[in-house]
Amino acid sequence: MNGWVLAATILLGAGLAATVWGVASGPPARRAVAQNLTTSVACPSLLLLAEGYDRSSYVDLALLLALLGPVGTLVFARLLAEDLAETRASAWRLTWAAAGVGAVVVVAVCVAQGPGRAMVKLLVTGALLIGGNLVASRALAGGFRGVRGG
Repeated sequence: MNGWVLAATILLGAGLAATVWGVASGPPARRAVAQNLTTSVACPSLLLLAEGYDRSSYVDLALLLALLGPVGTLVFARLLAEDLAETRASAWRLTWAAAGVGAVVVVAVCVAQGPGRAMVKLLVTGALLIGGNLVASRALAGGFRGVRGG
């Protein structure tokens, strides 16, 4: 076991424990935030595993997850709009912590990869992960002003 795999294991263990606790307890708002946290944990873990096992297909999976995970959260926010209006989820510290972890992982893997096409794919994955999760968290916290329906 190398350091990349160990870091992925620690990230998955801590993140999935928090996700399971969020999904298993609390109102629908907390469950939607936990669903968003799943993407924030799984995507950087896949990037770490891609570097640890030297498998570029894991980066492709992380890219797909970074693209579709926040979209799923936005669908949940739209479908559960009435339930989420009662108790708004405010998880900005958790969101920024997850974004910071994602940024650190993307930078570390980019440094290990070196310049090239793989680095561009990693940077796109990181931008989608961080940007998508910030937008999804904002939608869960009450939406955007001036947008009809949230």
